[in-house]
Amino acid sequence: MRKYLLTALLGVGVGIGVAQAADVVVRVGPPRAMIEHRGYRPSARHVWVGGYHRWDGRAYYWEPGHWVVPPRERVVWVQPRWVHRHGGWVFVEGYWR
Repeated sequence: MRKYLLTALLGVGVGIGVAQAADVVVRVGPPRAMIEHRGYRPSARHVWVGGYHRWDGRAYYWEPGHWVVPPRERVVWVQPRWVHRHGGWVFVEGYWR
């Protein structure tokens, strides 16, 4: 049992280190968000997931928004965003909450 507990703790520690190391700091701030035309909503269940600027390693490019059906009822889409951190800009992925 003790062996499994130590293995689990080591796994969690490595996972936390990887998650922290995953931050890519971009020294150039993102451009302003583009104004998008949402188009026709496919059904009452669909939710608009807005577009955002993504960094490709050399420059920002626009990832267009789209309509999606949420994975389950009563969830809300939290838009991805750029956060000023570590002397630059870090991208925070969007997620359902």
